[in-house]
Amino acid sequence: MASSYSSDLKLELMVTGEKSNLWGDITNTNLVILQQAIAGYEEISIAGGAQTTALTFSNGITSNGKNAVIKLTGTITGNQIVTIPDSIEKVYVIENGTTGAFTVQIKTVSGTGPTFTTVNKGQKFLYANGTDVVDIELGVPGGTDKQIQFNDNGAFGGITMGTAGQILSTDGTTASFTDAAAGGADWQAVKTTIFNALVGEGYFVDTSAGVITATLPASPSLGDFIAFVDYAKTFDTNNFTVGRNGKPIQGIAEDLIVDQEGAGFTLVFIDDTQGWTLQNN
Repeated sequence: MASSYSSDLKLELMVTGEKSNLWGDITNTNLVILQQAIAGYEEISIAGGAQTTALTFSNGITSNGKNAVIKLTGTITGNQIVTIPDSIEKVYVIENGTTGAFTVQIKTVSGTGPTFTTVNKGQKFLYANGTDVVDIELGVPGGTDKQIQFNDNGAFGGITMGTAGQILSTDGTTASFTDAAAGGADWQAVKTTIFNALVGEGYFVDTSAGVITATLPASPSLGDFIAFVDYAKTFDTNNFTVGRNGKPIQGIAEDLIVDQEGAGFTLVFIDDTQGWTLQNN
């Protein structure tokens, strides 16, 4: 009985008692064909005007259509069609390496298949199912230029870039670019007389010439903070007073008198019950 051939890669299938003294050579050829199908790469020119180029699948030998990766090359001057024989089942990576602004379609002889557009000189991951050629979508990003892409219930979502210095933040439901929160106090020039303290600022207080009072804001909000530092290390000689301006300090309805040399501390507002609390001292 004569040999037959496999339906897809056209491997030679020998029967017992046939091909005497040829089994080794035929088996080696079959292994080379398998290697071609698994890891083979070939460049195939389709240069020229509008035409159809057939990939070959010859019995018992290597053929260009059996390669795993095929790069189509050449200067094309018309739309191209590259065909795979009907009934072949195989996976491919196809690269459109041609030059020329024309389409290149990959299909079976009688079926359908995807098309590289006139400007698409990239790659496609395809499979032939015996009837048609199917493009395996690899998740091409959606959205617009300069977006951060993310999975939005199985589809691509996009966050548009912010402005210089902004950071990406989320409230647990949505995300966006926002201005960065201040990294600390906005330190002011040395204070040598009474002053009104402002939220978010830091003050170097010099009491070497006499006592000084800083008055806190009248309507602070949760998390507001103000920092103070003994500039001349004279708080023990000439005390520094923090006027509470109607809100408690450490839960007590009294001004804060600081008499410790070299003191440095931050007041953070909680609520009208505890008022301002010492973050460090």
